[in-house]
Amino acid sequence: METTTISTAGAGISESFSDLNLSLRRRRSFNNSAGAVAELSSKIDKLESDVGGQMMMDPAPVVESENLKRNGKDCGHEKDKVENRENRGGSDFKFTYRPSVPAHRVLKESPLSSDAIFKQSHAGLFNLCIVVLVAVNSRLIIENLMKYGWLIKTGFWFSSRSLRDWPLLMCCLTLPVFSLAAYLVEKLAYRKYISEFIVVFFHVLITSAAVLYPVSVILSCESAVLSGVTLMLFACIVWLKLVSYAHTNHDMRAVANSVDKGDTLSNTFNADYSCDVSFKSLVYFMVAPTLCYQPIYPRTASVRKSWVVRQFLKLVIFTGFMGFIIEQYINPIVQNSQHPLKGDLLYAIERVLKLSVPNLYVWLCMFYCFFHLWLNILAELLRFGDREFYKDWWNARTVDEYWRMWNMPVHKWMVRHIYFPCLRHKVPKGIALIIAFFVSAVFHELCIAVPCHMFKLWAFIGIMFQHQLLCRK
Repeated sequence: METTTISTAGAGISESFSDLNLSLRRRRSFNNSAGAVAELSSKIDKLESDVGGQMMMDPAPVVESENLKRNGKDCGHEKDKVENRENRGGSDFKFTYRPSVPAHRVLKESPLSSDAIFKQSHAGLFNLCIVVLVAVNSRLIIENLMKYGWLIKTGFWFSSRSLRDWPLLMCCLTLPVFSLAAYLVEKLAYRKYISEFIVVFFHVLITSAAVLYPVSVILSCESAVLSGVTLMLFACIVWLKLVSYAHTNHDMRAVANSVDKGDTLSNTFNADYSCDVSFKSLVYFMVAPTLCYQPIYPRTASVRKSWVVRQFLKLVIFTGFMGFIIEQYINPIVQNSQHPLKGDLLYAIERVLKLSVPNLYVWLCMFYCFFHLWLNILAELLRFGDREFYKDWWNARTVDEYWRMWNMPVHKWMVRHIYFPCLRHKVPKGIALIIAFFVSAVFHELCIAVPCHMFKLWAFIGIMFQHQLLCRK
């Protein structure tokens, strides 16, 4: 059936070409060349639209040749017919692209014009930028090595000073105890041994201790800044997970009580979720790359071992590159610079601008290593299905869009456990947004001020200042 249709279409196109030739031969006898060109242009546009904008070749010879091979009969007669059509198709091809045919018939924009620039791929320009970026920075790396030599010391990854951080390591290893305590509280609440007020009280104590305990250990020990930052990040993650675990279980008990009273569930609630408290689900949640608890997660079918190995090699390479930039570029600039408030203003601006490029590279490497490589490796090993750890924040047009796209686990947690609960309790949107930014500012300050033993509230002020920018917009 398809062969017959194609043959009919090819024959129709060929007949249209023959009609076009006959019409043009008749019109050559007249002296109205402009009319001939206009008629030719209209017929060519019609034929191009009939064949979908492709080159106007007759497809019938190919189809009929296949029919000859398949049927094996009338070879002589059909072969002559095919040759005639091929010759006629060649003459049509030659005639169609003659110099008298108009070359410009459609309104088109240049590829880089404002109306067409976002309607096409820019992969070639992106590859060119990557090549230029690699070439320029390779020259800077070679120049730095020739001028200063190899500045990375042998104790960059591990040294005897790292042994002083063993209290922080022990604190990190004991943080799962708070998760076990939260599980016991939820188990008692599920069996209705304690009231909801007591449940909330215990969860407040557990989550508060999960943060205050690492803070006290860091402040009482003289440890490296990197070790303190790592412990505080881990403690903040545990706090966010415990809050989500307690809040979600509380809401599931409330939904179950509503069902017992005769209320119907909405379509957004998954009926497969059970109010039962499972230790296995808690353990999976505590190691999964998410901050929002739920009893069931979307899971992949299997683990791609070769893919995990490739991503792990990328993680090692980019982590080493990040350490190279810090030791080879950032540390020498900071050590050789004066205090910005004690020196010349232009000199301070020059130092800051000189640090901006390596700092940008370190930030990009950090984002790629953590949000893309590490979280995807962890998700693959745990077969965690939802891997939207970030969106295209590089296309964000406002600060609000950037904060909603660059860190999706924290954004989902804020929306699920702070913003919308505030709205459900009749809190105005502006106040709910201030509360969300306040929580974010507090934890940013903890992750910076506590490891550095310096409480200047710079991180807190920076986060809240961004909220002011959003309010003005």
